[in-house]
Amino acid sequence: MTTPSLSSTIDRRKVLKYGAGFGLALAWPNSRVLGANDDIRVGVIGVNGRGGAHLSAFTGMKGVRVTAICDTDPTVLDGKVNQVTKKQGFAVQGFADMRKMFEGDTVDVMSTATPNHWHTLAGIWAIQAGKDAYVEKPISHNVWEGRQLVRLARKEKKICQGGTQSRSEGSIQAAVKWIQEGGLGKIKYAKGMCYKPRMSIGKGGGGQIPDGLNYDLWSGPAKIEQPLRRMKFHYDWHWFYAYGNGDMGNQGIHQMDVARWFLGESAIAPRSMSIGGRLGYDDDGETPNTQVVWHDYEKAPLIFETRGLPKGAEFQAKDLWAKNMDAPDDFEGRSGISVVVVCEGGSLCVDAGGRVSVQDTKGKEIPAPKPFETESNFENFISAVRSRKVESQYADCEETHISSALCHTGLISHRLGKAVQKGEVLEQIKGDSLLTDRFGSMADHLARNGVDLAKEKIVLGPMVKFNPQTEAAEGNGDLDAAANQQVRPEYREPYVVPEVL
Repeated sequence: MTTPSLSSTIDRRKVLKYGAGFGLALAWPNSRVLGANDDIRVGVIGVNGRGGAHLSAFTGMKGVRVTAICDTDPTVLDGKVNQVTKKQGFAVQGFADMRKMFEGDTVDVMSTATPNHWHTLAGIWAIQAGKDAYVEKPISHNVWEGRQLVRLARKEKKICQGGTQSRSEGSIQAAVKWIQEGGLGKIKYAKGMCYKPRMSIGKGGGGQIPDGLNYDLWSGPAKIEQPLRRMKFHYDWHWFYAYGNGDMGNQGIHQMDVARWFLGESAIAPRSMSIGGRLGYDDDGETPNTQVVWHDYEKAPLIFETRGLPKGAEFQAKDLWAKNMDAPDDFEGRSGISVVVVCEGGSLCVDAGGRVSVQDTKGKEIPAPKPFETESNFENFISAVRSRKVESQYADCEETHISSALCHTGLISHRLGKAVQKGEVLEQIKGDSLLTDRFGSMADHLARNGVDLAKEKIVLGPMVKFNPQTEAAEGNGDLDAAANQQVRPEYREPYVVPEVL
């Protein structure tokens, strides 16, 4: 038995162009025959953005083959199917509807990089179909559904890995172990930062749905929105609550995860609050571009800061914006996409690339721990699929779920908050010197970008109490109902995340 020749992709393109966007699964001859019998067959869902990295990782891995690709946009699907077919040397099946991909004997594992509102449901459907799952960060779009994915993975004994790939960095693994063993003494606080350029997405909405895209499938659990409230269909969904979780739940989830990892916390914080807003420009985006979130863990707080504006207004020219972002305090010159852990004996900074710097209380640099040898997050997932050892995973779904939930609880406080003036914020937080300091730093950052909080308002969220065991808002009086509506929102039929008992 032989695999189809590459010349067959010419006719195949025609089928994809006119069929894939309308739910047609391409059952290409002999695609099951891939060589070694123990090859792991991967189906990748959502390949317009981050999904490209999934395809690259799996197609370059020994003993692994991408056998199926799914995307609701036929143009994207067509291009990626042909690209991967050419790279691997055999035809890859294309699907517009992941349910069709799960029905047949096409894949052993699923990997998804869809928009956030699809992450959990894709993982649940895959596990229900008997597949292991790699689910991009954040692993959920809300707190409740992430826990259902974890429960189902445990119940069905499936490997489910989250896309928080910083956990695969040997330098970070070594740094976490060193800090937790007391390398710099007791932790005073951990601060995650997402200082990343995010320019205005414009105002007026009215974007176009790509030709042939199955918009019902793309919308999935979210309500059908027409006309679009954004001009750019792809990617800018991140800044709307129906689909995304802002930059804290986009880039920031990585740093949230690392900060929690350093603290050694294994549940959501019992109290969380937010101060922030969408400031510095007026556009259609909903999520904050500037924010301080306070997670009030008992041993030490976890602070998370989002800044989408540059160092100052003079850098807001398009060609300067990305090159001039704020740096972490006391670690000048380092990336603002970082985690800083402040301890009694000094501080440690680790950026998104895994570079670790350590200094004592006087600012003198001291040697960082020697990095461990590690696999990539994708390789680690495949190793766990082979061994069936959940404990061997760097980013098991429960770890990614808890860190994703911290992004959600921070946004819950923001969405329950009220726009107030600077003086009222300072009055509310005056009892905490650290939080007051971080708010002051944010206010200075905004002032450099022409935002005067003495004149403009910022949203002050309530300190929301959560039960770390039930992961629900409890003890907040009348606010509980509104908070829990966001903990577990309603879904659009038939795209409903099931409760797993």
